[in-house]
Amino acid sequence: MRDNGLFEHGGVDSLVGRGVALERIRGFLAATDRGGALLLSGAAGVGKTVLLDAVAETAVASGSRVLRAAGVEFEADVSYSGLNQVLFPLYEAFGELDPPHADALQVALGFGSGSPPERLVVSNATLMLLRHVAKAGPLLLIVDDLPWLDRASAAVLGFVARRLSGTRVTFLGAMRSGSETFFNRGGLPEYEVPPLDGESSELLLNTRFPTLAARVRQRLLSVAEGNPLALLELPTALSGEQRAALESLPPVLPLSQRLQALFVSRASALSLAARRLLLLATLEGTGNLALLQASARQAGYESDLDDLASAEQDRLVAFDEGTRRLVFRHPLIRSAVVDACTSAERRAAHRALAEVLVSHPERRAWHLGEASVEPDEQVAGLLEQAARRIAARGDAVGAVAALVRAADLSPRGSDRARRLAEAAYIGADATGQLRNASELLEGARLADPELMGSLHFAAAAVFLIINGDGDIDTAHRLLAGAVESGMHRYDAQDGALIDALHLLLLLCFFSGRAELWDPLYATLRRLRPEPPALLSVAAKTFSDPVRSGAGALEQLESVLSDLQKETDPGRIVRAGTGALYVDRLADVREPSWRVVLQGRDGGPPRRHVGALMHLCLDDYLTGRWDECLELADEGTQVCQDSGYHFFTWYFWYCQAVVAAARGDDEAADRLTDQIVRWATPRGVGAALHYARHVRTVAESGRGDFESAYRNATALGPAGTFASHVPHALWVALDVVEAAVRTDRHSAAAAHVRAMREADIGALSPRLSLLAAGSAALCATEDDEAVRLFEEALARPGVERWPFDLARVQLAYGERLRRARANADSREPLRLAYDAFSLLGAGPWADRAAKELRATGWGASRTTASGEVLTPQEREIADLAASGLSNKQIAERLYLSHRTIGAHLYQIFPKLGITSRAALRDALAALEK
Repeated sequence: MRDNGLFEHGGVDSLVGRGVALERIRGFLAATDRGGALLLSGAAGVGKTVLLDAVAETAVASGSRVLRAAGVEFEADVSYSGLNQVLFPLYEAFGELDPPHADALQVALGFGSGSPPERLVVSNATLMLLRHVAKAGPLLLIVDDLPWLDRASAAVLGFVARRLSGTRVTFLGAMRSGSETFFNRGGLPEYEVPPLDGESSELLLNTRFPTLAARVRQRLLSVAEGNPLALLELPTALSGEQRAALESLPPVLPLSQRLQALFVSRASALSLAARRLLLLATLEGTGNLALLQASARQAGYESDLDDLASAEQDRLVAFDEGTRRLVFRHPLIRSAVVDACTSAERRAAHRALAEVLVSHPERRAWHLGEASVEPDEQVAGLLEQAARRIAARGDAVGAVAALVRAADLSPRGSDRARRLAEAAYIGADATGQLRNASELLEGARLADPELMGSLHFAAAAVFLIINGDGDIDTAHRLLAGAVESGMHRYDAQDGALIDALHLLLLLCFFSGRAELWDPLYATLRRLRPEPPALLSVAAKTFSDPVRSGAGALEQLESVLSDLQKETDPGRIVRAGTGALYVDRLADVREPSWRVVLQGRDGGPPRRHVGALMHLCLDDYLTGRWDECLELADEGTQVCQDSGYHFFTWYFWYCQAVVAAARGDDEAADRLTDQIVRWATPRGVGAALHYARHVRTVAESGRGDFESAYRNATALGPAGTFASHVPHALWVALDVVEAAVRTDRHSAAAAHVRAMREADIGALSPRLSLLAAGSAALCATEDDEAVRLFEEALARPGVERWPFDLARVQLAYGERLRRARANADSREPLRLAYDAFSLLGAGPWADRAAKELRATGWGASRTTASGEVLTPQEREIADLAASGLSNKQIAERLYLSHRTIGAHLYQIFPKLGITSRAALRDALAALEK
């Protein structure tokens, strides 16, 4: 066949991940344009038929004639039925053969009567017919499902396929890997179609099922192992709730009708003994031969491992000699085995496995649960215990499934309700199953109306409230009430109580109001024997670190030292919460990335969101601003996809504060307005504090210190740190700088005094830098200011915080220049300028550049009249051109407004202008 652009046709290009396979077939056809044969092999559902369809389509488009046939299982005993499919379109050409050969075909294919012809005669007649027809143009013969061809047709077509060299006839056949046919026994070239690679598998699944939840998608990708048919069919066997991850997936995925037809028939064809052994192996899961044999004896099966020989010969399973384990050739075979057995057989297998898994309590509990039909409190209790262990490992989905099954088997309504409420809480807190959590809560309420005040019930309801349209006060009142009226007896070992208190802590923080913390503190004081370390730390460092943070640092260090080996994503995120305001997020960074990667692979979205928050905040503080924006985009998408809409404001803030520092006022204003509109009706005061911080950064960068002062002090008046407003620490330097620049020197001094009395420098090196830099800004004497700045910049570890460090360097350089120490000021100003430039903090880099120019740094610009503007004149001209008044410029440069007026009086003639309105154009002309 000619290579007439065969694979440029649109139908081929639409195949996902099959470029290599199609190229391989194209290479074969190009090399055999004078006839030849190729066999395609591969696993069931791998896409052999789709490839044949694509080849046929492009062959027709290139001017070839295509003849097609496929083996059919129920026609396998009908002689020449396959050959009939191939040659029927050529019936009119039979008469062009010599009579013996024409008659042989007529009789063999049932078009005429007579004695059955010899097979060799039929074979030669077929070959002659195909060669004759191919004289008019290339001919492609495609036969699918070769193993199901009737024996007579297979013999004839195998004969033909080996004798096509030198003709214009090409043969393509397809068969399942491991099949024995007339074709592969004849030495024909064979190409095994591989599974799709990971990227192509994900593309195919996303294209056909774009709304699949992330963890469902990952499970399907894992089970399908690149099998295209499985990727397309497995989702159709799931319910809508399962596809959206609102309902847990079963351990063995169900098969669609198409997949059942492919795989179940093979399992059903095995002997009863083999099927039972395969069922045990499927449900046991590890392939342990000893367990398999023991469970078979426990079930009373009269079989041994030798009964699996037929399954091994049919390539359903294999024995790994190295590990001595049974291995299924494809995960879908496990599903087929389950589908081929009755429910009674499955329960018996589960019961047998439970009996031999006594030393594996979680697995034993699951098997007992699956074997049970009637309520059984003993089994329900085992499943509840297993759920707790599963949750401690971070497998929230597995814990929910175990608790729901435990609830199903609970004889008493109160136990059923309690277990459903706990499942609802875990689902809402970790897995992202908010809708499912709502249904579980309704089930719990119906099972026991008195349970509505329970801790798990209240905690799950809180997540539904805050991620809906509810407000913080309502959520806080519900949870605090449940804590105060619960039956927990303030036992610090009560997991439900501790979970509720961690959630209550977050609600208190979100409120931004000190009075809402009282119920939490009262409960912590009553816990016995003492509050868990993680809760104790967060209650001090995340609530009011100015007053209680330093006392928790030693305990926090102990918590963080154990974090690298922590597997529970919930504890990792909670540790990040405790580390945030004392600047220890670096110690949580690597574990947080583990949680994010788990989330991307389908892990709990609530933990994914929490870890992203902490990485974004650390990225902002440590100058990884581009990564901060990337992760914030990811966070908003996860919130949108999972239903955790409440937490989106964190990511808006991260995007906004970077935009503010970089001078993107439009984005910063849009995002802060978005935060304020969302947070105000819900009472999320912390979000409003964060929005004020963004505006403060933007205004300080562009030199609007009056507005910066108003926004910074909205988090607490100068001279104080408002109770339980931890974000006030992040604007401490802004309060002082804005106060100094707007002649509020007593306010600046008061705030420096408040920092010193609270000893915020003891909380972290960054806060020590900010406190010392603020004191230097406020110093009245130049010598004292220089000493304080030098001390601030010499503090260990300050290089980790490039933006804050550059701000202190900028303030130092400004003070030196105003003290007429121009040469000394250039080094800190240059360092600040370089740091701001690397960060992309344009307004701040401009501030540093203007200060540098005022020291004589850089080339002077000559005006059109030939006169030179001094660096200070250039700075004053730039500020006046930006729209600032003489008074505002004077405040910025620590000069009197009369001095500014005198400078402008000298600048205008040099530039050849007579008014402020012409300044911008005149200065632009200097740059040309």
